[in-house]
Amino acid sequence: MRPAIASISLENLAHNYHVLCEKSGDAEVMAVVKANAYGHGLALIVPCLHQQGCRSFAVTDAQEGVQLRQLVDEQSNITLLSGIFDHEDAKLSVQYHLTPVLTEIWQAECLQKKGFESSLWLKVDTGMNRLGCMDWQALQKKCGQLNINIIGIMSHLACADTPEHPLNQQQLQIFQTMASGLPEGMRTSLLNSGGIASMPQACFDVVRPGLALYGIEPIEKKVMGLKPVMTLKARVMQIRDVFQGESISYGASYIADAAMKVAVVSMGYGDGLPRGLSNRGFALYGNDKLPMIGRVCMDYCLLDCSESDVQIGEEIMFWGKGHSVSSVAKQLDTIPYTLTTGIQSRVKREKA
Repeated sequence: MRPAIASISLENLAHNYHVLCEKSGDAEVMAVVKANAYGHGLALIVPCLHQQGCRSFAVTDAQEGVQLRQLVDEQSNITLLSGIFDHEDAKLSVQYHLTPVLTEIWQAECLQKKGFESSLWLKVDTGMNRLGCMDWQALQKKCGQLNINIIGIMSHLACADTPEHPLNQQQLQIFQTMASGLPEGMRTSLLNSGGIASMPQACFDVVRPGLALYGIEPIEKKVMGLKPVMTLKARVMQIRDVFQGESISYGASYIADAAMKVAVVSMGYGDGLPRGLSNRGFALYGNDKLPMIGRVCMDYCLLDCSESDVQIGEEIMFWGKGHSVSSVAKQLDTIPYTLTTGIQSRVKREKA
């Protein structure tokens, strides 16, 4: 088997879940496991969270909800954060006991036609101007007419990872006003990972951490003590001698200015290693920092191992403990989400 591996620490995942439970006080933790658990592998992540006591999960849509239902019993709640897109999604919501988050009246009508008798959330917009009810009270009224039970309302913070941004307090105030007018028993949910770190006083009834579950601190200055869940690694396939003046990889973008040793490693952009790391990134062999030289290829990358004693068949780490995915993302001027969710299916997920 090709040795490109995402090693998943379930011990660290459990640690992170309990940290978030503690930070969230009495609020229920709804674990966000969309996009294959942020690239970490749904089949590994969800059973571990369930074992730790989690009974509330969130995914994007009904297709993800069906996948998730195969992993948890019907006593576990599965929330569809993007609601439903068509009649087939409504049918799946009924069949697999899924809980959609609605933003439009037609969605409620669609569910009612398919015999939906469960509960759902309404998503309200408090200032992000992405997805949310234009008139949530009209949607609430329509659900009542259709005899569809509403669990509560949720919204989403646009700038949670920037605690000082004034929009956070604006959104909180708007949401608090909405929540104050709700019937007794309806639940409220506002905070994501960044919100839990920066606004723990606003946990309401339910929090929805995603990124933080996987050990990625959402705010550098408000560290919660999370531990990385994914270690991305691969093995050295070959070690080459390259002479001064010779070029390396596609486009001859790197010219050796002296004789050097080059390790060919089984990890490339076809696996999810960003091509933007070409000639600027690095990987680790123990404490040895191995510069990435030449262009990252679809199946391989090349590392300068002139100062290392690494051998063929040994493991190289691209991110994990001591070299966080956040630091790699910062180097590429992107966010950690794009890196972990970008890890392709051909990369084996295995327990650490």
